[in-house]
Amino acid sequence: MGASVPIHSAVHDYREETAAEIAAPVPIVRGRDRDETDLFPEKAAGGTGLGTVALALSILSLFVLPILFGAAGIVLGFVARNRGARALGAWAIGIGAVSIIIGIFILPFF
Repeated sequence: MGASVPIHSAVHDYREETAAEIAAPVPIVRGRDRDETDLFPEKAAGGTGLGTVALALSILSLFVLPILFGAAGIVLGFVARNRGARALGAWAIGIGAVSIIIGIFILPFF
């Protein structure tokens, strides 16, 4: 008969099957350590144009019609931030708010 290896032999003939995942590891993003535009570059491209328009309106509001252009700059700044242009949106919101505050509280005295 054929030669067979006894079950309890001194030679350990292990026949376990092992496997490993081939998928790439997913990075763990905690809090706001990473910018969302890194994960979704197409999202940032959509908000850049709106962020530029919002910033332009906010800067224009420093010189002409601060309430109207400042409010428009703030609203477009929030929309731009939601679409991925965080820095442009934040600057537009800040400059628009400063322009409205100056227009309401300081300019009436001049």
